[in-house]
Amino acid sequence: QVQLVESGGGLVQAGGSLRLSCAASGRTFSSYAMAWFRQAPGKEREFVAAISWSGSTTLYADSVKGRFTISRDNAKNTVTLQMNSLKPEDTAVYYCAARPQLSGTPYSSTRAYDYWGQGTQLTVSS
Repeated sequence: QVQLVESGGGLVQAGGSLRLSCAASGRTFSSYAMAWFRQAPGKEREFVAAISWSGSTTLYADSVKGRFTISRDNAKNTVTLQMNSLKPEDTAVYYCAARPQLSGTPYSSTRAYDYWGQGTQLTVSS
């Protein structure tokens, strides 16, 4: 069982940067693939980025590639999403997600993830 708590959301101007963090409970954090998803009002939840249990493999949505960076610290049970060059279309609630996975590329489907945080709001003003 893993509990996830996101933090770091807020209001930022277009072109700005922000870092989201996800703190995970549990002693087996290092055996989980982690991901960030987001959901804008009236839209389905969509994949943003994922990282393997070791941090050696990352995956990004085309819409954020080159602007966002996902990383993890297994000693601190945290995963972060560094977001640069933010755009108004990045406005959404951002969710952290986890699934047990010790091999292979992380998944980008919401259905693949077993545990979810409550989300943190990011608003990018134009």
